[in-house]
Parts: sequence; C-alpha cells; structure tokens
Amino acid sequence: MTDHPATQLATLQSALAAHGRGDLSAAALGEAARAQQALLAALPPRYGEVLLGLLDRLEASALFTEESCSFSRSELLHHLQAWVDKAHGVLPGT
Repeated sequence: MTDHPATQLATLQSALAAHGRGDLSAAALGEAARAQQALLAALPPRYGEVLLGLLDRLEASALFTEESCSFSRSELLHHLQAWVDKAHGVLPGT
C-alpha cells in the first residue's frame, strides 16, 4: 500500500469505475475512498468534506432499489467523478 497522493487518486478512480460497473458495492467504494488518507491530506480541506458528503449520500442511496429524487445513484457517481477530476487538477505533481 502506497501513501503517494497521486497513486491514491488513481486507486480511488479505479474503485469508482469498479462501482460504476457493478463490481464494487457502495460500502466498499466508501471504505476504499476513506482509506486514501495521504490523498485527502494533500488536498484543500474542503475536498475531504465534499468527498465524505458524497460518499455518505451514495451509501444511503444503496438502501433504495430505484432512483429517487433525493438519492440518484447516477447523479452521485457523476459528482464523484467530477470530484476526482477536480482533485487531479489541484493535486501537486499530477
């Protein structure tokens, strides 16, 4: 396990892709994302707050079998991908 933020961002991107394919549960994605401590430490504090909020909503959405106006899985995945893209843009050395 590496603690380089860029590597951890790639790990998070892979976990997000696996979840999008249905190969990884929302809970496992959340666990994987929360484990990327070097990445979160390297980003501005707001990034961690936003990521945790998105993960909480994604995990809550897993309790529903259909899309609802409050918990749209596809919209949350879109927001998580946007978070990864923005993190890539501000992370030093990427």
